[in-house]
Order: sequence, then structure tokens, then C-alpha cells
Amino acid sequence: MRMIVEGVSYAYSKSKVLKDVSFEIGKGECIAILGTNGVGKSTLLKCLNKVIKAQSGKITVGTTNLDSMSGDELAKVIGYVPQNGSFPDSTVFDAVLLGRKPYIKWDATKNDLEIAEKVIKSLSLEEYAFRKVNHMSGGEMQKVSIARALAQQPSVLLFDEPTSNLDLKNQLEVIGIIKDIVREQQISAVVTMHDLSLALRFADKFIMMKNGNIYAMGGMEIITPENILEVYGVNVSIEEYNGHKVVIPN
Repeated sequence: MRMIVEGVSYAYSKSKVLKDVSFEIGKGECIAILGTNGVGKSTLLKCLNKVIKAQSGKITVGTTNLDSMSGDELAKVIGYVPQNGSFPDSTVFDAVLLGRKPYIKWDATKNDLEIAEKVIKSLSLEEYAFRKVNHMSGGEMQKVSIARALAQQPSVLLFDEPTSNLDLKNQLEVIGIIKDIVREQQISAVVTMHDLSLALRFADKFIMMKNGNIYAMGGMEIITPENILEVYGVNVSIEEYNGHKVVIPN
């Protein structure tokens, strides 16, 4: 299901964080939002999920305007994985089952339980199903956050710095999971990231943000030393190694 973002702006007090941001993303596509701290990446994700309301502009998923959706309706089409997901003192299974909350009327049905079980299996979390989430490692908890969002059966997944605070092995595993989910389930994904080399491994499109605006948008061709210098203020080289492009600070 296509998400279309048109002219979205947002300000905290008198400080404008987002300025007329527009883009769209289709089924089975992953777009990486890149830029320095404070440029508006996380604020943009919160607007896309109505955690905060865009002060101008329009966001639609399919043909439906987000403003017309109730909380439960929104949760059925958009899944949100924050930087540091919080969990109640619950097992992995119960945490993932929480993703079914928009669908549950009185109690979880057999279908809800089966979906939670299927998602847990798809992320290879079976052996942790009845372990307390708060006793797990950072990488394992991040996978539980993704599983909970997937249990919502959304059309669009939003990830805010999904690899922050993870070691290299878990970074690659989480990015691989996101890439597989997008391709296999034809979900649209919007991911904020700092690691440019990691973004180049999995994203189809890129948005480079500067001062709350979109500075550049497109495919891998926009990830150039010139654009990186303009957006990040850092001189870099871009090399290819083992079939992957790598950004190397000079």
C-alpha cells in the first residue's frame, strides 16, 4: 500500500523542525532517512504515525488520510518501532500479542494467538517465547519490538534508528530482517539511520535531510561525497568492497 507525504511541516515552539517535506513510498520499498542529529528525522516518523500531528500538509496510506483514522485503524496499517522500545514485565509471547490489540474486542482469539506464534517463529524467537523480555539482550529486545509491530499486520513499518546501541552482528541481523520483511511481505518501510554504509546495504531509496528540508532524494546515485559534505560537513570517499558500497571518512 503506497504512502504519500505531501508538504508536511512541524515546529516546536517557534523552532521549525520540518519544512514542507514531501515524498512517497510504494509496496516492497524501503526508504532510509539520513541526516545529522536534530535535523527532524525522528519528528518526521512521529508525524507519519500521528504520535504528533503535522501542523500542515497531508499524509495518506492507500487512499485514506491519516487524519481521518482512529487509533485502532491507524495501528492496523502502520507499525512503529521506536529507538528504545519499552515493554511491560511480560514474556516475549505476551509482548508480541500486544501487537494484536487493535483487533481484539474482548479477548485474544485463536487467530490472534496463531499470528503472534507465526511472527515469533519468523524472527527465530521461539526459544525465547516464554522468557521475560526485560531479561533479554538489546538485539533480542529489538527483534521483539519488530515482532510486536509485525503482529499488527501493517502495510507500512516505521523504524527509528533500529540499529542504535547494537553490536555489529546484531546490526547486520536486524537490517537483514527488515530487508527480508519488506521483500517477502511487500510492506513499505521508512527507516531513520546514522550509519550510511549500513543504509547502502539495504535501502532502495534515500532522503538526505538538512535544516528540516529534503536536501536530496533518490536512489544510490544521491549518496555522493559532495552531498555528504553538504549534509554532514564531512569529507568522505565512497568505495566498493565485496559488492557493497562503503562510506569512508577522509
